[in-house]
Amino acid sequence: MEPPRRVRRACSRCGRGRHSMLPRHMQRLGRDWVAHWDIPQRFCWNSHIASCTRWTGHYSWAPYISPGDFTVNWRTPHFFGPGRPPYFLGRWRSPQYWNWQPDNFTQNSFFHLSNPNMKSEGDEPSSKRRRLSDQNDVCSPNEEISSSNQDEASCLLTPPKNEEEKTANTRGMIKRHWEYFCHYNKKMKILEDKQIDQHNTEDEGNFDFTVMSYNILSQNLLEDNSHLYKHCRWPMLIWSYRFPNILREIKQLDADVLCLQEVQEDHYGMEIKPTLESLGYHCEYKMRTGRKPDGCAICFKISKFNLLSSNPVEFFRHDIPLLDRDNVGLVLLLQPRFHCKATAAVCIANTHLLYNPRRGDIKLTQLAMLLAEIASVAHQKDGSFCPIIICGDFNSVPGSPLYSFIKEGKLNYEGLPIGKVSGQEQFPRGQRILTIPIWPPSLGISQSCVYEVKQQGKEENTGGEKKEMKLENTKEIIIAAEKFPSKLQHHFKLSSVYSHYIPESGIPEVTTCHSRSAVTVDYIFYSAAKDDSAAQPGAEDTFDGGLKLLGRLSLLTEQDLWTVNGLPNEHNSSDHLSLLAQFRLIEQ
Repeated sequence: MEPPRRVRRACSRCGRGRHSMLPRHMQRLGRDWVAHWDIPQRFCWNSHIASCTRWTGHYSWAPYISPGDFTVNWRTPHFFGPGRPPYFLGRWRSPQYWNWQPDNFTQNSFFHLSNPNMKSEGDEPSSKRRRLSDQNDVCSPNEEISSSNQDEASCLLTPPKNEEEKTANTRGMIKRHWEYFCHYNKKMKILEDKQIDQHNTEDEGNFDFTVMSYNILSQNLLEDNSHLYKHCRWPMLIWSYRFPNILREIKQLDADVLCLQEVQEDHYGMEIKPTLESLGYHCEYKMRTGRKPDGCAICFKISKFNLLSSNPVEFFRHDIPLLDRDNVGLVLLLQPRFHCKATAAVCIANTHLLYNPRRGDIKLTQLAMLLAEIASVAHQKDGSFCPIIICGDFNSVPGSPLYSFIKEGKLNYEGLPIGKVSGQEQFPRGQRILTIPIWPPSLGISQSCVYEVKQQGKEENTGGEKKEMKLENTKEIIIAAEKFPSKLQHHFKLSSVYSHYIPESGIPEVTTCHSRSAVTVDYIFYSAAKDDSAAQPGAEDTFDGGLKLLGRLSLLTEQDLWTVNGLPNEHNSSDHLSLLAQFRLIEQ
């Protein structure tokens, strides 16, 4: 089959031209219109555009033409009302001319909307320059179009009909492989498919499960921060295009637990939750406070877990000026349905910490609040903690003080500049030193990241020698906190699923990549069992029970992602990559 010709872009300033008979809101439309000729319609240049019908089964905003006695069928995008420009992509300009020129009247061809003011596609800057440039990327009507861009244009609007088209539509995708840890020789194997490893897991009486962490990019945040997506073609940024891609990825990876961030409330209620429930998930959701319309969700397969408790965490406190941000967290206590003791449980936490690189004090306080809730939920009768998994977008880079605090369980923040806590900026502008203590005592959380009030209540409910021993331990902690007031600590020995560097080359991995930056800010932390060879040094001696990391879905480098024009792109519809890990529950 002859490949279709690539679409031309139309983008110029508003004005009344030779096609000014078009309604004004149609004159505003421009960029990446695609038309397919292989349809039983008739083409007539003189047909009134208002009488045209929608092409059933295809995107409503795609104009098209066909061979024969031609007709033009056009329908404006559903999100444009009369006279409404594409407001969330504020730099697009209305076209002056709709210069429609049929290219070679043959089957399976495209026509283009051209404009004399357009530049050549070949003149577009490189990926790095495109991220830093404020110029619009527009096309010339007379240039030759590459075959890779032909594939991109056709894939945007026409679903694949056969295996050849499916193969063509996968061009430009970067394959992420499955990294499997061989614990008997403490080495890592790279496998093509995660399913290869699952034949001998459940059969041995083990409880194995997978966890995904995924920031799916709220549509409202995308529209409010359109400057981050200058490298994207606007059809790829529409929610009706993005959600099927996100859902496809979730289905393909088939995780037992989903930890999602930036889940927009209306999309969650109308699409995300019903769809995931139809796939066998139970969903818990916590929306951000204030006027923020997105939040965090944890969804788990009811065939694998029972829900013991759901505990939302709000980081906003009206009586504490420091905590004036609307971020949230969510902590679930799940019980495995088989292959485990009746008392077995796993604590799953999900959060999205504040982005602002210059407010490390708020980030650390939000993290302490989340850890305090985890300590309360995961606490067991014998005084230990059940296995813990913490997922989320922490808006902090590997090696930063906040990251080190999570992994090492301690942080001396005396003299630490507030802008260096997250490590997001190489030359931070926030040079104010963190106060000691960071948060006021009225928050009710100690420097050990536990609830002070709840801890006292638990001590009052115990008696005899056990009570005296706990009081002595509490006094020791208080004395230590008074002696070292600038030290934070928590009681979990956590490891990161990812090492943050490509093993062979040492090049940094990234979890987000848009027009402004490409870094790692998303993580899956877990409490490692003693015999977990994938755990970082020092984490394997936590306790007898815990989690063993069996495998993970590989991450990519910045260079890898810019070969497919960064994120979002045609196949990946968030500006973050999904993280996926497979665990085995080791009981005490």
